[in-house]
Amino acid sequence: MLKTHELVKTFEGQAAHAVRQLLEQVPAIGPDGVEFVRNPLQGDNGADLVIHLNVDGREKILLVECKFSGQLRNVRAQLHQLRHWMSHAEGEAMGILVASYLSPEAQALCRDNGVGFLDLEGNARIVFDGVFIERRVEGKPPAERRELKSLFKPKSAQVLRVMLRSPAKAWRVANLAAAANVSLGHVSNIRAALLDREWAAVQPDGLLLNAPDALLDAWRDAYEPLSGERLGFYTTLHGKAFEDAARRAFEACGDDGSLMFASFSAATWLAPYARAGSQFLLADGAGLDRLREFLKLAPASKGENVIVTVPRDPGIFRDRVEPVQGIGCTSPVQTYLDLSIAGEHGRAAAEHLRRETLSWSR
Repeated sequence: MLKTHELVKTFEGQAAHAVRQLLEQVPAIGPDGVEFVRNPLQGDNGADLVIHLNVDGREKILLVECKFSGQLRNVRAQLHQLRHWMSHAEGEAMGILVASYLSPEAQALCRDNGVGFLDLEGNARIVFDGVFIERRVEGKPPAERRELKSLFKPKSAQVLRVMLRSPAKAWRVANLAAAANVSLGHVSNIRAALLDREWAAVQPDGLLLNAPDALLDAWRDAYEPLSGERLGFYTTLHGKAFEDAARRAFEACGDDGSLMFASFSAATWLAPYARAGSQFLLADGAGLDRLREFLKLAPASKGENVIVTVPRDPGIFRDRVEPVQGIGCTSPVQTYLDLSIAGEHGRAAAEHLRRETLSWSR
């Protein structure tokens, strides 16, 4: 018999300790009912840990697979292995997958495959012979949040916006890099992250988004406002007079500047829901000059009705769309993200826009 502390101080050791602590809390098992044994199989032919349980005098075998990464692609592969070992075990055996963190999607995959799970964040579900253990911890661990934020940083976002414009399109790495104006290495890193989460799949023609909704949901949940200088102005122009002046500003920019409506203002053109009291735009330096000129903008410390953000990352302007001739807006995806953090009214407008403009969305 092996004591947990005798296991090497690796993730496998942490997993063994976590499993023991969880099982010993079950009155029908107790501290004397958990026995770790050496796996008689060698190499890749058996589970990482084998546990013999005594549950009210009945023996139960648990086959435990320990994998640090709980990404969906890894989970699916390990579940296939566990089900194979369960079917070839001597006696009645149950599989348990242990990872550092298992997302709700990964947990559901375990349940669907009849395998128990435990992660080091505290999520767990182990059910057999009258034993029912289930715990759920809200939120994501810091490492997972950092990884997601990295996936949605500006350069990566350029790639994702390109893909979300046409989710049914398959991309070669070189073509995607060119379309998003980023390096091949950057696209390769994003490709790996999307595949690990099963948000994308490799097809004969290239990389294809197969879960755009899941990707957009995760992006929304991790989204942070565009970084840049926020400027408030006041204009006396309203209604058609404002629209005509904005068109002249767009036309005057030509190829010399970048300018587009954003947030509530973009939504007004893409999928009208409810007007906001202010106009929202993104502009570079030249675009801002045109706005000042044509909209007769005056600086406003109070009572601002035009908010212009000069983004730190100019890549956002590559995602410009023209819902009508002469009017530039942030894309439906970018507009959706900006609205999603704009309070209750913004969230309602975001969901309306998603239903109306993102045809691949649920």
